Amino acid sequence: MADSISLTAPQLFELADRARDSGDFATAETAYRALADNPDIDLRNEARFRLALMLADREHKLKDAALILRRILDERPNAQRVRLELARVQAMMGDLGAARREMRAAQAGGLPPDVERMVRFYAAALKARKPFGGSLDVALAPDSNINRATRSNTLGTVIGDFTLDQDAKARSGLGLALRGQTYFRTPLEKNATLLVRANGSGDLYRDERFDDILIGIQAGPEYTLGADRLTLAAGPTWRWYGLKPYSTSVGVSADFLHPMGKTMQGRLGLGVTHTANRRNALQTGDVFALSAGLDRAVSARLGGGVQAFVNRTKARDAGWSDVTGGGAVYAFREIGRTTAVISASYSHLEADARLFLYPRRRMDDRFSVVASTTWRALQWQGLAPITRLRWERNRSTVGIYDYRRVAAEVGITAAF
Repeated sequence: MADSISLTAPQLFELADRARDSGDFATAETAYRALADNPDIDLRNEARFRLALMLADREHKLKDAALILRRILDERPNAQRVRLELARVQAMMGDLGAARREMRAAQAGGLPPDVERMVRFYAAALKARKPFGGSLDVALAPDSNINRATRSNTLGTVIGDFTLDQDAKARSGLGLALRGQTYFRTPLEKNATLLVRANGSGDLYRDERFDDILIGIQAGPEYTLGADRLTLAAGPTWRWYGLKPYSTSVGVSADFLHPMGKTMQGRLGLGVTHTANRRNALQTGDVFALSAGLDRAVSARLGGGVQAFVNRTKARDAGWSDVTGGGAVYAFREIGRTTAVISASYSHLEADARLFLYPRRRMDDRFSVVASTTWRALQWQGLAPITRLRWERNRSTVGIYDYRRVAAEVGITAAF
């Protein structure tokens, strides 16, 4: 029988560190993971921390490192050094939004002067961006109103009430919801990069007449202006409904991000889009968009934000032209190894003129509430379960646009 050797925790740490420093990462990882099962919370989290740094800086396994750092924060939400390292790793992965959110959370939790210097150091790391990455969500999506249609049996018009057929009324269904995005970056000059983004979404049902598919591509320069960031982009978007072309759009946009203190940032967005509607030429026109928002970390595990926006649609027909304004609020909370997010929004739409068929000019009030959770305790190989619940209510002076909707999503999310 082979002799067994029993090592104390300090001896195992020494063994792991020597193996790491000599380049024997497999032995080091085995030792660190053995220590990560220690019942002492401080010992196991120290082992996880050293393992995460080795994975990130020596082996460039950024996703694995981020998962381990997040595991530490689930047990020690006020471990600000860990949170800063997570922000650094997320920046290296190209997820700059998540990195900035962790930086704000760390500063909201309070930092000693020496750690404040580290924050400035890691803020510079946000400029070191991963050249390629993306994310993908796949979910089953039961929906009470897949076509966002009225439940009324009749539609009031200037020539009397029309009886609606079943396809024009609200339809429920179980679908497959797909959401994905990817990006590519390459340097242009010292403080500028070229950012190319592609995104897509699809709501697919057994009855393909209600399939809704969207694909877009944007490209443009991204400038770092001190602590600020300016992103310019242009590109096309295609939409299919019922597997048939619905619209083609070409747009340009400008987004400006400005830090406001240690725990808050401001956002400003401008956009102009020309849309050619393949189903109704009278809806072809231009959309001018303006938005502004604030994001703030309240503590290491709690934060939120607000947004206001106004859109002007100028279509070929005044009945399809409108002005829409509204706002939204959101909040997120880390609860153990679960991230919960809730958001609520309101918008008001007023058309320029009455459509010929309807007795009143269209005016809508739209309300929406969305609650989502990411269950990191159940994640596997970078895949984490997600659940979402959405409630929508659109009140309209034109009956065909008056609807209610409740939808859910149960699936997985992954970043790469």
